[in-house]
Amino acid sequence: MGYKLRYLVLCLPLLIQIVELNPPTRIAVRFSFQKYPIFSIIVRLLTTKINDYEIKSGSTIVEQAIVLVPEFEKVVRRLEQQVTLRGQSTSTLKNYIRRIALFVVHFGKLPEQIDPEEINEYLVSLARDPKSPSRSSFKHMVYGLRYYYRLLGMNKSAIALPSLKGDTKLPVILNQSELKELLAAPSLLKQRVVLALIYSAGLRGQEVINLKISDIDFERKTIHIRQSKYKKDRVVPLAGSMSVGLKKYLAAENPHLWLFNGKEPDGRYSVKGLSWVMRENLKKTSIKKEVSLHSLRHSYATHLLEQGLNIVTLKELLGHADITTTMIYLHVAQCPLIKPHSPLDTLYNYPKNADKV
Repeated sequence: MGYKLRYLVLCLPLLIQIVELNPPTRIAVRFSFQKYPIFSIIVRLLTTKINDYEIKSGSTIVEQAIVLVPEFEKVVRRLEQQVTLRGQSTSTLKNYIRRIALFVVHFGKLPEQIDPEEINEYLVSLARDPKSPSRSSFKHMVYGLRYYYRLLGMNKSAIALPSLKGDTKLPVILNQSELKELLAAPSLLKQRVVLALIYSAGLRGQEVINLKISDIDFERKTIHIRQSKYKKDRVVPLAGSMSVGLKKYLAAENPHLWLFNGKEPDGRYSVKGLSWVMRENLKKTSIKKEVSLHSLRHSYATHLLEQGLNIVTLKELLGHADITTTMIYLHVAQCPLIKPHSPLDTLYNYPKNADKV
């Protein structure tokens, strides 16, 4: 251990200089040090200092990737163009770019310049990551790389990536007693109203923060959801009890333009803020289920099915593009069983036991 300490003391001035270098040089030096086991302790200290430096500098992973591989900036622009042309959401764009940036920072090269075996090893490490038991990091990386390869016309590389099986987990549903307890938990009127609104209309988080005051029609009892997922508009019913709560909220809070004002640059609330409201109020309840903000939408859909709404109408209310997405709720809804019978008997109101007379 003594010789390591002596080398550490001798290399301290070098460490300080390296931290002040630009990112590519620092990363190159880091990889050079890793070749020599004698410098393992130095590498650990160096990595810590570099990470601290990067956090303090405030650079994002995308900015780091551009500094490390300048060609990545062109990739970002092409991705932005394609997402705009295809009418996809900005959240999809940000996720793809971030994943590819993580890949670029890891290898120091663009994906098409990496050997397929190295890529597979990297994906295996993500799939086995104990910090991501749901394998979400692995899945999102595969989605991002597949999109990237197809953007470049490298369809063979896209096909060669691991195929992802769809999750078969059923949505977790809150029962009526649990919903009543949750909606009674918030001490702030705004929080109580926003949670109730999500359940009452089956809204996505992004749809809630995009609502404007003018989208609520109290006379016609409707909510106009504009340019949601798949760039579609839809109109859903405004519950009578929700109408009362919203009027009380508007009179008390007097929001401007957006139905729910927040700290976003344009004055809107944020989806992260909504999720925080859900988490904090769940802590005040006795609910033990693993639920999230989106569970309110799942509960809305399931309860409507249980109350007799047909699945085609439910599909339209939820804004699903494909009815197979809506059909998952058939697996969790507790619908009353109807004894098999012929529609001919109901056509003529034929007595059930008439054939025994």
